Amino acid sequence: MKQFFKFFLASCLGFLVSFIALGAIGVWIISAVATSAVNDEPNVDVDDNSILYLTLNNAIVDHTTSEGLPSVLGGSSAIGLDDILASIKYAKTDDHIKGIFIEASSLNTGMATVEELRNSLLDFKTSGKFIIAYSDYYTQGGYYLSSIADKIYVNPMGGVEFKGLSAELVFIKGTLEKLGVEPQIIRHGKFKSAIEPLINDKMSESNRLQTRTYIGSLWNKMLDGVSKSRKISVADLQTIANGLLITDAKAAMDKKFVDGVKYKDEVLDMLKEKTGSESINKINFINLNNYVKVNKPTVGDRNKKVAVIFAEGSIVDGKGSDGDIGSVTLSRQLRSARLDDKIKAVVLRINSPGGSALASDVIWREVLLLKKVKPVIVSMGNVAASGGYYIACAADTIVAQPNTITGSIGVFGVLWNAKGLTDKLGVSVDTVKTGAMADLGTASRAMTEPERKYIQNQIEMIYDVFIGKVADGRKMSKADVDSIGQGRVWSGIDAKRIGLVDVLGGMDVAINIAAKKAKLEDYSVVFLPRPEKGLTKLFKDLSGDDDDKVSKIMAKELGPDYKYYQYLKNARQIQGIQARMPYEIEIH
Repeated sequence: MKQFFKFFLASCLGFLVSFIALGAIGVWIISAVATSAVNDEPNVDVDDNSILYLTLNNAIVDHTTSEGLPSVLGGSSAIGLDDILASIKYAKTDDHIKGIFIEASSLNTGMATVEELRNSLLDFKTSGKFIIAYSDYYTQGGYYLSSIADKIYVNPMGGVEFKGLSAELVFIKGTLEKLGVEPQIIRHGKFKSAIEPLINDKMSESNRLQTRTYIGSLWNKMLDGVSKSRKISVADLQTIANGLLITDAKAAMDKKFVDGVKYKDEVLDMLKEKTGSESINKINFINLNNYVKVNKPTVGDRNKKVAVIFAEGSIVDGKGSDGDIGSVTLSRQLRSARLDDKIKAVVLRINSPGGSALASDVIWREVLLLKKVKPVIVSMGNVAASGGYYIACAADTIVAQPNTITGSIGVFGVLWNAKGLTDKLGVSVDTVKTGAMADLGTASRAMTEPERKYIQNQIEMIYDVFIGKVADGRKMSKADVDSIGQGRVWSGIDAKRIGLVDVLGGMDVAINIAAKKAKLEDYSVVFLPRPEKGLTKLFKDLSGDDDDKVSKIMAKELGPDYKYYQYLKNARQIQGIQARMPYEIEIH
């Protein structure tokens, strides 16, 4: 019995000690979280002779929407293009910053974002400060960005990818036929090729034409940029790409693509000399995550604002979720800007392949109402097409990068007939209905001709409304819009030529135009929605809906391959008639 009490008391004591220890750890975590969460003010100092260290190998979104969980819980900050551009701009006049060091072996972003980053770095160079680029290996996008550097170095065992651009489209017509699934297509626009992978085994001539045109436009822009930065003729660059002449690091130097073949420690030695540091370990590097937190003086009149509102992702009905443009959410932001007397002009930054035609129209209406009260300027990112162009067309001025993908003014719908599949599986479907077309949209049978005619009429009506609104916004005739519409995709430079875009440039250009139209000289710029911080963000992360939690986990685990998960998720969410890009464009 004594032994029993001995072990019992020992167990109780052990439990009590463990409970106290766990409680202490819990208090420490909560304290750390709370401290991080409520401390929203930047608290980073920059040492003299510092170097802004740009590692741009992660996905870059247009806008920093949240700061994520505190680092004590393994969280990290996602930095948007807006913060990167602001940091580079501030570093230009920051006396503590001696120069910029770029490591961008691979850029997981679109060409228009690369162009905007590149232009901001070119502006930084006017300060007389240095930019040095290094990488073990440069992809084409990474090299295009890095080509503006004063000096470019590559690892002796590395190289530079320079082979031209290509676009691939995967066709699954044969797969669907084997499964016994029939896609029933209704569309307007001969270039509206979203459905081609479902019904063809190769590109149609019209699709091949549009793809060749915009791919060529993007490639020519890249050639021109590299040519000017590296003093290599466009003809020579094309010859190098055609012959795959950059075979290794030595060839890259021989062809003047890089200034030297060095290991990273050798490049760090050079930076040590430039900053007067005692050793490479004493170089004062500051990365973007920290530099964005540096206290920056407020510039401009807070009572006179230009608001930049971000619309990034697929356009969906309702509030949407992370990575989507919800018609309710964006409309509320536009309405709030319209009713805010301190906001004198709005820049609507669009990076979207489109989506729901109904949601696009809801947003278009708010843009139109906003335009009646104050100037609205659209700034296009990597893509602003189909529904993305729908919500842009009412603006006073449309600004795009030369390599923005835009246009795609067209409408389509898809209904599925899976009767062949169910027959193969021995599954039968029996239906009770109150009218001849009460089960319209069912996958258990093919559409009837009256049903097809009904949906086609809906498609034609929406397309007519679409080109009518573009015609009104762009001061063109409907016939002219139709001639450049039909679902065709254009590069920004071609879109300007045909009248779909007014000015070539980035967000800074759009902001300047907005201020000028509002007759503002002293003003401040606000970016909306504001990043969620502190306890608000923490509690939202902990109590958010399951879809958002899954998306965050998938994004962290899949990394660059997360886009494929997004494609499947977006496909699942498609409902109703779509004003959407022909396909997910990925250019290599």
